[in-house]
Amino acid sequence: MDRLANTVRPYAWGSTTALPELLGTAPTGEPQAELWMGAHPGAPSGTPRGPLDEVIAAAPERELGPASVAAFGPRLPFLLKLLAAGAPLSLQVHPDLDQAAEGHAREHARGVPLDAPHRNYRDTNHKPELLCALTPFEGLCGFRRPVEAAGLLAALEVDSLKPYVDLLHAHPEDAALREVLTAVLTADREETAATVTEAAAAAERLGGPYTPYAAIAHHHPGDPGVIAAMLLNHVRLQPGEALFLGAGVPHAYLGGLGVEIMANSDNVLRCGLTPKHVDVPELLRIVRFEAAEPAVLRPEAPPGGEEVYETPADEFRLSRFVLAPGSAPRDLTATGAQILLCTAGSAELNGEPALGPGESVFVPAGEQVTLADAGDGSATVFRATAAL
Repeated sequence: MDRLANTVRPYAWGSTTALPELLGTAPTGEPQAELWMGAHPGAPSGTPRGPLDEVIAAAPERELGPASVAAFGPRLPFLLKLLAAGAPLSLQVHPDLDQAAEGHAREHARGVPLDAPHRNYRDTNHKPELLCALTPFEGLCGFRRPVEAAGLLAALEVDSLKPYVDLLHAHPEDAALREVLTAVLTADREETAATVTEAAAAAERLGGPYTPYAAIAHHHPGDPGVIAAMLLNHVRLQPGEALFLGAGVPHAYLGGLGVEIMANSDNVLRCGLTPKHVDVPELLRIVRFEAAEPAVLRPEAPPGGEEVYETPADEFRLSRFVLAPGSAPRDLTATGAQILLCTAGSAELNGEPALGPGESVFVPAGEQVTLADAGDGSATVFRATAAL
């Protein structure tokens, strides 16, 4: 197996303290947003054998296993991250497989460079993702029922929001959500900025359930995404709870530290809360206008002690081991490649001290590996594999 040297991404929304506290390093004063573990070409993990993407490309069947190569091609199908949000991320959605392939081909035919800021589809893959909280974690996920969103907006008592309140009482519900989001994102920007400023002041005054929106507006003053955010469910995760995000579901992470796993894709369409490109017509084509309660996942623990976060994604499977001192070693040998990440305590691999908080290893397909607590306290280890 290979110990991984991983890259920290310093995005502006990152926390300045959460990752250093987990890793046991000194804060730099700069945001540290994500620690990437995997073979994504944007920041592949280092190994003693070289960058992980090059190691896999040199012998994909040996590293990934024949079943993974047959299903997903000669590349690691998932990307694992530690995500530390100190400020709201952009409000966004991801396409499904068909939409990604069609959009990528369309932009390629138009000659849009892959690295162009206005490019929506940088690859042909979808991007289902799962976020498991390590600390209390806040986010937005999926549409509220329109009548609930209408009540939230009405209580702000902002005159320019009243047309949206009326629209949200219309039927059918999916058409009402579509019409309001379209109106919010296409309205005159100066008028919208004034509305957001007034709504943010009201949210600050009301507090309680309005506090998250006042905070969002503080980070993104005048952004229409602040109003769009009020159409979505506000979710609070406790440590160990997780949220799965499928294609077309609008979402944003607001704050906290978590383990995130996703299909290996860069395809994002943004609704707001960002200075980056927002393609409103394409976004509205991708969004699923379905009101639903967010499904908070709690791991299922079979007798072997591996707590699995069940999702419909094929590209990844995330599970967790909470290892008590003196517990029997667990055999994790698998037919596919895996990444093991320690988030608390210390763990032994194959009888040798190997992992402390924030440390990870890549285990090639078929390589024998046993996992145990190092004996100095309960260890928590996440296991990332493909769902083969």
